[in-house]
Amino acid sequence: MSDHFVSERQALILAQLRQSGRVLAQDLAQNFGVSEDTVRRDLREMAARGECLRVYGGALLSDSKTVPLKTRIAEDADRKALLARAAVPLLEPGMVVFIDAGSTNLAIARALPAGLNLTVVTNTPAIAAELTGRADIDLVLIGGKVDPAVGAAIDAMALRQLELMRPDLCILGVCGVAAETGLSADVFEDAVFKRLACSASQRIVAAITTEKLGHRAAFHVHDFSPPLSLVLEQDADRAFVEALSAKGVQVYCGEDDAVQFSHGQV
Repeated sequence: MSDHFVSERQALILAQLRQSGRVLAQDLAQNFGVSEDTVRRDLREMAARGECLRVYGGALLSDSKTVPLKTRIAEDADRKALLARAAVPLLEPGMVVFIDAGSTNLAIARALPAGLNLTVVTNTPAIAAELTGRADIDLVLIGGKVDPAVGAAIDAMALRQLELMRPDLCILGVCGVAAETGLSADVFEDAVFKRLACSASQRIVAAITTEKLGHRAAFHVHDFSPPLSLVLEQDADRAFVEALSAKGVQVYCGEDDAVQFSHGQV
């Protein structure tokens, strides 16, 4: 079976784990029409990534709040691609852009059109791999120890390198957006890294899927204050959007909003 189908099956298993907290290998084998050995192999791979805890006959949901980047990439790929298309018009030719870790940010990297002549800085190997070889992009990869859940280098070595950067734009990845507390992340070290990236950048844009709205993660990243802009999906709650706008945050819902903003800047 191809890696695509394996990833899709494991994403469905993870969704069931999140819903019920436990899965049984026998039931999964029947549901997917595969052998129990195949399911057990799935569960072993998922446990190695920290997504679940293996127990006799099945698995339990892991205590970890952060789903590994490799897993998140396979989830809601079409929605993230649409969100990426809405965010791309906010970039301007010749910018120095920091692209933070995140599956939506990987979609943005994939959606970057030719000819912008960007300098892209990232601490995320998956994003760097996506942009490697692009003649119109100068790529700077921040190194260090890669956190397996975040999917990026966020250690002291990475922080020291980031301190030397002054991006025009930070494309920020976050885990939660709450009207009362702002943007937040699940992992302490990741939140520290994100805060430094924000403070070093002239502008900040965060493209956020709807399920993160109203969620408050453990560690604060940024208030709702300039120079922050948010790109949301078109189905984002209107009341939530209005509350953010009232705080002075530029909010764009869908591709048309972002394109209109981009044209207004020219």
